[in-house]
Amino acid sequence: MSLIRCCGVLACLLPAAAFAKPIAYQGGTAVMGEYGAGTMQEFQVFYAPSYRWSAGAGHLRLDDEDQSFSRDISYVRGNLLLKRWNLPRAQANVFTWGGVGRAVGDGFADPQTAWNAGGQADYETLRVYSSLRTDWQYAREAFSHRIDTVQLGWAPYAHDWDRLATWFVLQGRHYTGGLYQGGEAAALLRLFRNGRWGAAWAEAGVTQDGALQTMFMFNF
Repeated sequence: MSLIRCCGVLACLLPAAAFAKPIAYQGGTAVMGEYGAGTMQEFQVFYAPSYRWSAGAGHLRLDDEDQSFSRDISYVRGNLLLKRWNLPRAQANVFTWGGVGRAVGDGFADPQTAWNAGGQADYETLRVYSSLRTDWQYAREAFSHRIDTVQLGWAPYAHDWDRLATWFVLQGRHYTGGLYQGGEAAALLRLFRNGRWGAAWAEAGVTQDGALQTMFMFNF
């Protein structure tokens, strides 16, 4: 494959690639959901008027591993692309986000104003993917929870734009605020497909404790 052709393929593939990004592409809507081994469940919808920013809403439920408390947080959020590097055979991105919402749950009597902030850095080719993400939920005098996630992925073949892509992903995650003690590791199988209607991605696997970890995303 010539360098010019390779760059053209990457230009089509990478901006809408099979990885959870808060901004898919200009004019696109991203719908994402995650079930995180019984500790976190999240659903999000974002619309991107520009490839540099998007806005939307989400709902997050957090449960500690001992099932002694839970929190439900509904929020609105804005996402910003801080920097993108379009390389000859790869792409790298840095995103940040922030939002505000309403939290209810154990440990506080009345609904609380909850703040959200976070960021993500990623690097990807047609065969290799890596990302580092942090997401912080905070309500004054009620709770402070941060979820840090690192992912490393490998594709056994370089997929064409409209063909099914297969990825093997290793994930490490750390929770704060009493949600989970120690680090949590997971092994995942990820499937991704582009089409004229948009793009779809689904992944599933298990943690070292045998708990289910799943995620889906639709871009259209």
